[in-house]
Amino acid sequence: MSACLAQPPVQTSDSTLPPSPTPPTSLPTAPVPAPAWRRSSYSTGANNCVESARTRADGLAVRDSKDVNLPHLSFTPGAWTAFVHALCGEAAAS
Repeated sequence: MSACLAQPPVQTSDSTLPPSPTPPTSLPTAPVPAPAWRRSSYSTGANNCVESARTRADGLAVRDSKDVNLPHLSFTPGAWTAFVHALCGEAAAS
């Protein structure tokens, strides 16, 4: 083995190298407001229903009122309309 390979690398300072770029700072973001959850007026108050809320993307979020910490389901307006029409036994208008 040659002598140059057996020696540890030597750190040198080279002032000709440009300084490392500063990482970009992230822009502050506005806090996302919590959705305004609404409970059905048919609810008995025994937490045995679902709650719904509008989302920022003009969709609908639905969650179980018994455990509001569980994830919610998200629906597009068209999917929710089709679901309600199916429950009522109606054909959804296209």
